[in-house]
Amino acid sequence: MSTVTSTPAKRGLARSVAGVFTGQPFSFYAAIVLLSATAAVALLTPLLPSYDPYGQDLFAGYLEPFQTADGPSGKFYLLGADALGRDYLSRIAVATRVSGFIGLAAVAISLVIGVTLGLVAGFFRGPLEQAIMGLADLQLAIPRILLLIAVTAVVGPSILNLTLLLGFTSWVSYGRVARAMALSLREREFVLSAKTQGASWRWNIWHHLLPNVLPQMIIVGSYELGTIIIIESSISYLGLGIQPPLPSLGLMIAEGQSYLQLNPWMAVLPGIVLFMMIAGVQFFSQRFTSEGRAQSFGG
Repeated sequence: MSTVTSTPAKRGLARSVAGVFTGQPFSFYAAIVLLSATAAVALLTPLLPSYDPYGQDLFAGYLEPFQTADGPSGKFYLLGADALGRDYLSRIAVATRVSGFIGLAAVAISLVIGVTLGLVAGFFRGPLEQAIMGLADLQLAIPRILLLIAVTAVVGPSILNLTLLLGFTSWVSYGRVARAMALSLREREFVLSAKTQGASWRWNIWHHLLPNVLPQMIIVGSYELGTIIIIESSISYLGLGIQPPLPSLGLMIAEGQSYLQLNPWMAVLPGIVLFMMIAGVQFFSQRFTSEGRAQSFGG
């Protein structure tokens, strides 16, 4: 009896899971493939017995991919070794996790700041809105990467400083979208009704505005994540971001740039991983963007 009753439930679950992966646009499948490959590099590489991102083997310096070191270690290097004989696959895995962590943390910080300021500006209007939007316009007038270079040169490069700076300089997109939505929501009946019943502005923002704004923030955040990863890699490429011995994809590309003629894989391999990560995030954000447009037009 239990077998008969559980079979339809299992079939229904299988259909629902299959429905997620069928009839999707190309960008969805591309995102799944690229992000899965990137996650495999970042998360599964540490499980390999040869994983050692910082161990040096001078006998393996500049060793090409799929080669074995001649020294006493006799270690096999799947993606080769850098100038100091450090396992390149291990370092790419660490660099991928570092870029992913900085990107996600910076998105979280900028989302909180942008949504808070945007909702406050749209709900209260007046001088407070003008001040917040003026700050947003001022920040947009300064190229983000130049601002990061200037501030990093003063405070010094580190993961914490880079994450905080990226978070505090990336809130404008969230703020402008949140403000535009708050301007519309504040005139809706459920908000006006709550005001007449004595609800505080905090209660209205927390219970009425924020739940309606967050879905759009996911779309903005998925797009901003790719941009932040590009900026982090650019800063590290210039030597003002992640510092050795901790690897970063941008830093590894910069280090491999000097050996393009003899060992081009030293710059190409981290570049491929960086491309896969950014392209996967962008394809993923396209799916949310298309869904948001369809909902906006009643599709």
